[in-house]
Amino acid sequence: MSDKGTESWGPYPLILAGAAVGVSVIFVVDPRWGGFALGAVIMIAAALRFAGYAGQLAIRSKRTDVTTLAVFGFVLVLTSLLLDNDQLKATILSLFAR
Repeated sequence: MSDKGTESWGPYPLILAGAAVGVSVIFVVDPRWGGFALGAVIMIAAALRFAGYAGQLAIRSKRTDVTTLAVFGFVLVLTSLLLDNDQLKATILSLFAR
């Protein structure tokens, strides 16, 4: 917050617009590509938070925000890649079967 009582938005509008596009792509085009886009936007938010461009992205401590956003974005991207790819699913499941 600045001295005048106004809040710094930082990259929040960019991330919000990217999330809206990702959700729109999920419903209109393809859930696989929309999930990938949404996960990518969330990972971009993690990178921006790590770089110090916080604004409204700063909710908790920097470490907690970056870790939460990065893990959630990565899982969303991985899940979207697994939607229609049986060979990749089998490869990943074989890694956990040991």
